[in-house]
Amino acid sequence: MYKMRPLPAPVETSALDRLSRLETATIGHTYQFGFADPVLQSVLPGKSVVGTAVTLALPGQDSTLLHHVIAQLRPGDFLVIDRLGDTRHACFGGGVALASKQQGFAGAAVDGAHTDTSEIAEHDFALWSRGASPITTRLYDIGGGFNIPVCCAGAAVLPGYAVLADESGVLFIDPDDLDEVLSTAEAKTQRGMANTERQKSGEKLGAITGATAKVEKRLATADD
Repeated sequence: MYKMRPLPAPVETSALDRLSRLETATIGHTYQFGFADPVLQSVLPGKSVVGTAVTLALPGQDSTLLHHVIAQLRPGDFLVIDRLGDTRHACFGGGVALASKQQGFAGAAVDGAHTDTSEIAEHDFALWSRGASPITTRLYDIGGGFNIPVCCAGAAVLPGYAVLADESGVLFIDPDDLDEVLSTAEAKTQRGMANTERQKSGEKLGAITGATAKVEKRLATADD
């Protein structure tokens, strides 16, 4: 059975522009939701992309629905593929990467394996996965779901979520949280830049963060 739902409204361009200037690791200091398990890593080093989540639930050995829906995605969409527990069969390889690049995808995350790493690099496509596998899917016409709620490496994802994917991992953000997430992370980024300059000027990390004061206070209390 195929379950097909409409594409979500794109995340506002201005919000994605702000998100593109941030890092998942910065947001991870204060936001607890939507982070994929660290097992999901960038196939190509140095990639950082943002986009609107478009979701796909793809069963085991079958990639029929993936091949079909590629043509429906818009430039700037980020395809999130729930492999429904399968980590052995690679649904994403060189041919799919080329088609996705030509369609203008922002990138994709596969909660499973990929294949053809060198071809994905050749097409310069931003992909996150659990790792490489030589065993691929086939067109078995079993079924699947498009733009339905999915789970990607432990993160619940709805169509229309904002996505930030970089060298540290993949983050899916509920649009209702986006303004607060952006404002908090932007302030954190500014503080981090100021602290970097303080370190470069000779200040010690423990003094800047307050860790040294905490330890010294505890030691003084113990001595008493």
